[in-house]
Amino acid sequence: MRMKYSNKLFCFSPPVMLATFIIEFSFAIYTLWRYKIDTVSRLAVSVLVALGVFQLAEYMVCGGLGLTNIDWARIGYVSITLLPALGIHMLSALAGKKNLALIGAAYATCAAFVVYYITNMGAISGPTCYANYAVFNTNHSIIQWFGAYYYGWLMIGTYLAWQWGIEKPKKRMALHSMMIGYLAFLLPTTTFNILDPTTLSGIPSIMCGFAVLLAFVITLRVLPASCSVRNSVQNVFEKLPTNLWGR
Repeated sequence: MRMKYSNKLFCFSPPVMLATFIIEFSFAIYTLWRYKIDTVSRLAVSVLVALGVFQLAEYMVCGGLGLTNIDWARIGYVSITLLPALGIHMLSALAGKKNLALIGAAYATCAAFVVYYITNMGAISGPTCYANYAVFNTNHSIIQWFGAYYYGWLMIGTYLAWQWGIEKPKKRMALHSMMIGYLAFLLPTTTFNILDPTTLSGIPSIMCGFAVLLAFVITLRVLPASCSVRNSVQNVFEKLPTNLWGR
């Protein structure tokens, strides 16, 4: 079912959702093209794709094409549930640390919520579109636990990025950039909620709207400081036939 909006373009209106999806998927494709595939680049692509899938799901919830709005809401929730665990794994890879217990705990809690949102028919009901953002109505018995999972791992990740960056000077640029990326969407979202408490029900939408800032940080700061380059624009031109340039 297509839901109509006013003609005004607000911060998280459907056109912005679609534009954000395009940006995040473009960054993922660019990463695959430019950098050699290793643990960090794979995890970066996974984060970018998860962010993009949420924006697409949110757009489809509000645009009404394809699956039902409940199905798209479920897809969106699964995609954002992956982000904290992927972030912890990526930080560990950037720091060169094999924290199996930490990573395992992050993925175990992630898996529990993913299974819940996929299998529990009452987990998500009646997502609603507003002019500024989408609200996903979730089971009240789980939302506090989900909030603790989400904010808990994000805050742990922010601290670890700072601490490991101090411990490892050669990795400092990438790790502290990740910390900045986390704060770039955590602080605006929190400020948004403090200024207007009615936006609390739209936290997933608002947070992932600001999370495009994390996508920019990963692409423009973290990856250049941590991954080996495979392709560049210069290499592309060098591989072109010389007669194209009149030589």
